[in-house]
Amino acid sequence: MQVFRARPFWAATAIALWLPSATLAASPSNDKKAEREALKNALVQVMQRTALKSSRVGVHMQSLDDGTVVFSHNADELLNPASNVKLVTSSAALVALGPEYRYETEFLVEPELPTDGKVKTLYVRGKGDPTITTERLYGITSELLHAGLREVQDIIVDDSWFDPERTPPGYDQEDSDRAYMAPTGAVSLNWNAVAVYVRSGPGGKAVVDMEPPSDFFLVENTVTSGPGRARRVSVKSDAFGDRQKIVVKGQVPDERGAVSVWKKIDSPPLYFGNTLKQLLVSRGVKVKGKVKQGLTPSRARMVHVSQSDTFDIVLKRLNKLSSNFVAETLLKTMGAELRGAPGSFAKGIDVVEEFLERDVGLSRGTYVMKNGSGLNDANRFSTAQMDRLLRHMYERFPLAPEYMSSLGIAGKDGTLKYRFDGTDAVGRLRAKTGTLEGVSALSGYVQSAGGEKFSFSIMVNDYAGRAGPVVAGMDALGAAVAATGSTLGPGTAVASLADGPKAVASATADVANRIKTYLELGKQRDQRNIGFLRTAWRSERDPAVRAVLAESLYQSNPHDYLGTRTLLDSYSAGDDVYGRLRQVAHTLEVGVPGVSSMVELAAGGNTEAMARVMELCRASALSGDLDAQVEMASGMGEVARTAPQELVTTLRTSSAAERDAATTLLARGLVRNGDTEHPFWKSLRKLGTSGTDPQVVSFAKGLDTTLTTKSAEARALKAQPVEVVAPASNTPGAPTTAETR
Repeated sequence: MQVFRARPFWAATAIALWLPSATLAASPSNDKKAEREALKNALVQVMQRTALKSSRVGVHMQSLDDGTVVFSHNADELLNPASNVKLVTSSAALVALGPEYRYETEFLVEPELPTDGKVKTLYVRGKGDPTITTERLYGITSELLHAGLREVQDIIVDDSWFDPERTPPGYDQEDSDRAYMAPTGAVSLNWNAVAVYVRSGPGGKAVVDMEPPSDFFLVENTVTSGPGRARRVSVKSDAFGDRQKIVVKGQVPDERGAVSVWKKIDSPPLYFGNTLKQLLVSRGVKVKGKVKQGLTPSRARMVHVSQSDTFDIVLKRLNKLSSNFVAETLLKTMGAELRGAPGSFAKGIDVVEEFLERDVGLSRGTYVMKNGSGLNDANRFSTAQMDRLLRHMYERFPLAPEYMSSLGIAGKDGTLKYRFDGTDAVGRLRAKTGTLEGVSALSGYVQSAGGEKFSFSIMVNDYAGRAGPVVAGMDALGAAVAATGSTLGPGTAVASLADGPKAVASATADVANRIKTYLELGKQRDQRNIGFLRTAWRSERDPAVRAVLAESLYQSNPHDYLGTRTLLDSYSAGDDVYGRLRQVAHTLEVGVPGVSSMVELAAGGNTEAMARVMELCRASALSGDLDAQVEMASGMGEVARTAPQELVTTLRTSSAAERDAATTLLARGLVRNGDTEHPFWKSLRKLGTSGTDPQVVSFAKGLDTTLTTKSAEARALKAQPVEVVAPASNTPGAPTTAETR
């Protein structure tokens, strides 16, 4: 374990400077009691006026200046904290390892490096470094080259510092190849995820590139390219013996640049070793043999040691970006360092629980902690416990600056970059977010406009509907605390944030012009437009225009989780959004704004977007708008092509009305896309014959029968002459074009 010296003076100075200096003056109010009462009233209003009212909510806020509890609601109830668990993992790791701790990765040869630079075996022995990237590994190959390495027979990767269990409890609840599910490893690279780039190529065949490239990957590419803007790409990653199989399906437009998707890998040692081999060869070092897993013999001689940044830097990536991979790696690191190698999840949890009991005062058994990241339904803490931890770390002066600086800053960076805009919380609030399906959490610190500092923890479980209204309510609580002592006070801050902009529907002609402008900005896919689009989205009162702004934010950077979240929260199938956007689509003679992006997300396997698509199917069916139905049918065909399993799962859990509308449009989409040749049929029948869940098998068989019948009906309609449907003069958004049926 790394030994570090306490720095009380610098720690105290850093705490004093962690928020803007203008806020450090004592509150000018002579009636602190009245000020506190105003804050309590404001917080109660938020609880009553937002989506928090109908959810399971725990809240605990305490003054760091005088220790008094400012507000408490169900503070002792054990709730799922989601990624707020990372606050626990990171505090224990900071105490156990120290801010100057560095990970080391050793490169050795046996028995020593000869003068001609030719060695039988190059050994790589890892100690769990979660920060090695391709760029850093390239630098390591330079060090090996300049150390005299010229030829290698085999590369052996020694992963024995950790035990062979790759994923902790809770990860088994989700069968996914997404990057946030990446496994741990004592030797890891690129957070144990790989980037897959897809771009248009000659002859209608798309090109797939791996980053980093190596023989570790076996790529199956059936992606086509052609005219249009639609992107429907599905990437699947799975273990395939000693290699990783990457299956890419769908289509990419000629006019669009490369599409990139990050996916987890399954064997960290082989991923690292094969990439190292590729980079060595690119530097002129011959590698004749294979990459293998094994142990480093005691007689091996060191050639190079690569050290990570100090732990306080690693901590920022963990908390600001909410990295599951770093959190779970930390558990094993603590286990190996304090309980002995090999590090394991169980050993790491034991270290954390000892810290919580010894230092924080939380007895074992009063909470549930199964993993270090907070993923899925595996952990339970109360807001009172989380707040107690925060206060402990705040008072632990040698470590407090590093701990607090690892948290996201409201309106500035991390997962809080686009939250709290326009409130007193911007720059004053530092916190860790937490998000799962039906779970939202926010815990951290805030300094009010009056100068007083607070710790707080908010957890919301079991809410119905979208996350947006719940997040708005949580942010209103934080904004109210930050506004305490300001001229306007917490009441005004709460009212403006909790109520949000009043929905105002603009005239179709006026809204069409604005939407056209925002759509053009989205087409540019320029991240420099994000600031302007965010500002416009915050101030826009028309819900249809807000939805288009959200789509443009997403299109400007499809990889930004916050842009995707904004689109999912802003777009709805109701008349105020989808209904009015259908009218705009006829005015501008374009597809319905937002639909293409929602289908794109669903085609990539996003289950929440898939649920939105189900809602849109029903809305288009009820509208009688044939153009909208054709668009949704085509979209359903593409979703079925690239995300068949996710589509079947979503259809199974949808309402009867949504399922009926979606299957009708899906049948039309299958017919339009080749019917019996469509790959969805093969996937559906595989689920119906070899699925592991009996309920899914039964549903898949019934869906097969339903779609077969509806596809026959769709083919019969398609064979009929063209029917022109004239819109009723009093029907807004009625179709103005014909469909061949």
